Amino acid sequence: MTDRCEAHPLAPLSAAEITEVRKILETGGVLQETTRFSYVGLAEPAKTAVARYDRDRSPVDRLARALLLDIGTGEAEDVLVGITDRTVRSRTPVRSEHGQVPVLAEEHDVVREVMAADEGWRAALRKRGIDDPAHVYLAALSAGRFESIPDAGRRLVRVLAHWQPEPSTMVWAHPVDGLVAYVDLIERRVVEIVDTGVVPIPQESGDYDDPAVSGPMRTTQRPIEITQPEGPSFTLRDGELRWENWRVRLGYDMREGLVLHQIGFADDGRLRPIVNRASVAEMVVPYGDPGPIRFWQNYFDTGEYQLGRLANSLELGCDCLGEITYVDAVVADGNGEPVTLANAICIHEEDFGVLWKHTDPANGSRQTRRQRRLVISFFVTVGNYDYGFYWYLYLDGTIELECKATGIVFTAHYDERIAPYASQVAPGLAAPYHQHLFNVRLDMAVDGDINAVDEIEVERVPMGEDNPFGNAFTRSCRRLTSERAAQRMAAPERGRVWHIVNPQQRNRLGEAPGYALTPQGLPTLVADEASAIHGRATFATKHLWVTRYDESERFPAGDLVNQSAPGAGLPAYTGGDRDLDGADLVVWHTFGLTHFPRLEDWPVMPVDRCGFTLKPVGFFDRNPTLDVPAPAGGHCHGHGR
Repeated sequence: MTDRCEAHPLAPLSAAEITEVRKILETGGVLQETTRFSYVGLAEPAKTAVARYDRDRSPVDRLARALLLDIGTGEAEDVLVGITDRTVRSRTPVRSEHGQVPVLAEEHDVVREVMAADEGWRAALRKRGIDDPAHVYLAALSAGRFESIPDAGRRLVRVLAHWQPEPSTMVWAHPVDGLVAYVDLIERRVVEIVDTGVVPIPQESGDYDDPAVSGPMRTTQRPIEITQPEGPSFTLRDGELRWENWRVRLGYDMREGLVLHQIGFADDGRLRPIVNRASVAEMVVPYGDPGPIRFWQNYFDTGEYQLGRLANSLELGCDCLGEITYVDAVVADGNGEPVTLANAICIHEEDFGVLWKHTDPANGSRQTRRQRRLVISFFVTVGNYDYGFYWYLYLDGTIELECKATGIVFTAHYDERIAPYASQVAPGLAAPYHQHLFNVRLDMAVDGDINAVDEIEVERVPMGEDNPFGNAFTRSCRRLTSERAAQRMAAPERGRVWHIVNPQQRNRLGEAPGYALTPQGLPTLVADEASAIHGRATFATKHLWVTRYDESERFPAGDLVNQSAPGAGLPAYTGGDRDLDGADLVVWHTFGLTHFPRLEDWPVMPVDRCGFTLKPVGFFDRNPTLDVPAPAGGHCHGHGR
């Protein structure tokens, strides 16, 4: 993303730096033949160090964090590596009672080898008429943690099967249900098989790229071409993206994926900070089938599988349209070697309809302006599902995140038992109810690091002496002064929003400048409060959390999410109930989809969307887009005078 001779302190690790990390660990005697790299990423410097660099180019040491796993013993450690001085700064053992390091790509291969050799598994398949295990696709899935099941100390996955008679078969149409295996990845053996009995394997094809399933392609669509003859209006240099009045620095992490740093807006000759760091810090996909085969299905796609390493290589005309700038991302493989994900990030600008418009009856003025937005996006594939993450920056200072869910629903055999908890999407084929819950971490910096959060909502005024006709209404404003007080739910019926304001600054009317977080207000985690997933994904039970900034508090479900213990992350961060009234704050927002699959979601799901907006409120002294010109060549303006 940038010239490493002048790498900004927030620039993601380059391929050369990842290679150097491995060399330093080798030289330091840290690596064994059985050591694997679960994660490698930039250990971001303190905000004060970044500020000094931005001010006078004061040098900042480059540090990397590595999560290592010994696949022979199961021992893991968290290692801090000094790239600048080529030292191993620290080594901290990872204790299994706290959790496991993320799932390795090679562990899926381990599962296939172990299962193919296990006679109990082969016998269970033969009972179902499958003689060759090679005709079964195995989904090795994160195990979760259940106090009633004594396996917390194991590095474990749970394995579901789908029939795959041909290599081209879309396997999700053919679940081999009533069967699940638990595999110890370190001992490399099946520790338990749960077999509740043989049920029919659904037979109808789900191969949507087969003309027999899709039907003939339609011929009615005329070409749409998006061109910018003079090129795009943005520039990208050394990782800093500039468009219109916006400035943002791009980052990338193999866990979180795309990270936006130092989001600011140039206003009246000065760059005003808004968000110091923004990322999708976690997402969890809890399923609602309570049966013995799938009760444990709850996936933390960020913390367990690491979204960033699963990014697609985007293609012009398929994933992105128009004048596109692509950015590669670099992650580490299990051996600690760099892997370049080509075209992982897509950047383009697009027209977004009317920005503002008015035809005035008094003076005859006719004015229309077009809205544009800058799009910064990436797409990932996590097993059966695909997710797109689209950050939008608008001319009027609005920031938006839109998350898109598509792909294929997870499937099961449909019968009377599962009917209350699943949709039938094809004959005999069930798609269990589930949720896609995202949490975005926003290190806010509205006009500086000292911020506060106000909860704003509409308020009805009762009829009385001051409201004799009953038409009055107003709004209430309540400062969220502590971390416990700031654990809040959305209330769409009240128009509830949260204003992140700077109490030390004033706009021209004497008010604190701010940004309004507007939630969609869809359901949060619906699992029972006593459930294991509620304990591990407590962040998803509230739409809003606010914490006092601590550089070690990065992830809403905790640092080690794979097989994690309950109570980690935001419940622990907020345990001290720190003061928030005028402090360096982090806003955590949970949002997402509750999915009751439709017939129209099969055999591949059209995109479903969710997200939020951050909109300026008193941040500017007037509409900041008065200087946007009328569209060239149009008749969008005129005066009657």
